[in-house]
Amino acid sequence: MRQCADGARGDDTTRLKVVVASWLMQQTPHPTPIIHGQNKLGCGFNNDATGWLICPVDYDWNDPVVQQNIRDYHPDYRVTAHSWPSFLYKDETYDPLKPTDGLFKGQFLLKTFKYIFTSPTSAEMDEQEQLSPEVLSMQGRPKQRRTDGEHRTHSNVAGLLNMKSVQPRSIAYAAVQLRFALSSTGSWHIVDDEFNHQEFYDNIVDFLELAVTSDAAKEVEDLLLWWNQ
Repeated sequence: MRQCADGARGDDTTRLKVVVASWLMQQTPHPTPIIHGQNKLGCGFNNDATGWLICPVDYDWNDPVVQQNIRDYHPDYRVTAHSWPSFLYKDETYDPLKPTDGLFKGQFLLKTFKYIFTSPTSAEMDEQEQLSPEVLSMQGRPKQRRTDGEHRTHSNVAGLLNMKSVQPRSIAYAAVQLRFALSSTGSWHIVDDEFNHQEFYDNIVDFLELAVTSDAAKEVEDLLLWWNQ
C-alpha cells in the first residue's frame, strides 16, 4: 500500500509541475522569468510569481531587500514550514490583525485540490459555473453536461477513494503538492532547503483538526463548509 501511495504522489507531482506552470503563464503580466513546465530552475524564489506565492506571510515579497535576503539565506529571513506561505490565502492577502481571514481559500490551492481529486477539467472551470445554484438547476453539473452520452472510462480520484466530503488531510495534501510545484526543486524531497514538507502537512492537519478554542473550531467548521460547497 505504501508503494501504491508513493506512486500516486509521484504521478500527482509530475502532472502538477506542468499544469501549475500553465496556470501561472496564463496570468497577466506573465511571470518573470518565463516558467517552463519541464524545468523548475526558474521557479521558487528565482521567479517573481512563484516567489510571491511561496513567500512566508511574515515577509513582504514586494520589498526587493526581502527578496534578496531570502535568496541569500539570510538567518533573519528563514523559510520554514512554521509560517504560512501566501498561496494559502484568498487573493494571497494576509492581514496580521486577522491572521485566519481567507486562510486556506487561495485560488491556486483550490485549483490544485480540484485537479487532484475531482478532475483536471473541474480545475479549469469558472467558479460561478461550479457553484451557482441557478446554473446547476437549469443545466446540471458542468461535468455531467460534458459527459452526457459519452462512455466513461474511469472515475475521478474522489470517487475511487469514496470521498464524500473534503477533509483536512486532503487539503493538506493539495497544499504540499502545490508548494512543491511552485518551488525550484526538480525532484521530490521531504526537506527542500529549510522547508520541511512533512512538517508543513502536519501543521495544516493540526490547525484544522486540533482547534484549541470554540471560536477556532467554529472557524474550521465554516471553512470546511465552504470547501464542501
